[in-house]
Amino acid sequence: QVRLVESGGGLVQPGNSLRLSCAASGSGFSINAMGWFRQAPGKERELVAYIYTGGNTKYADSVKGRFTIFRDNAKNTVYLQMISLKPEDTAVYYCNAPVTIGTMTKLYWGQGTQVTVSS
Repeated sequence: QVRLVESGGGLVQPGNSLRLSCAASGSGFSINAMGWFRQAPGKERELVAYIYTGGNTKYADSVKGRFTIFRDNAKNTVYLQMISLKPEDTAVYYCNAPVTIGTMTKLYWGQGTQVTVSS
């Protein structure tokens, strides 16, 4: 059984920073890419950032220059460093990763962590 567990969400004031973490736990699996999505109330889930094998990254235009995704492969953990947060960044943030067990690859999601940016 593989699980993705997020942490690090909370309430912050505009302009402040926050770091999210997502750790994959279990055994007998491998992960190549990992990333973050978010979903605000009344809106569709959207890609925030993704990091691929080799370190290539992809960001939503709305977070470029403010968010940084990085990972610790040894710990199967991905991080999202967020600075200069804005009220429009308020959402539930979900970790996402295609996980390979044996010959099968399945997309896994974390349970989500709430980020609220408000004064």
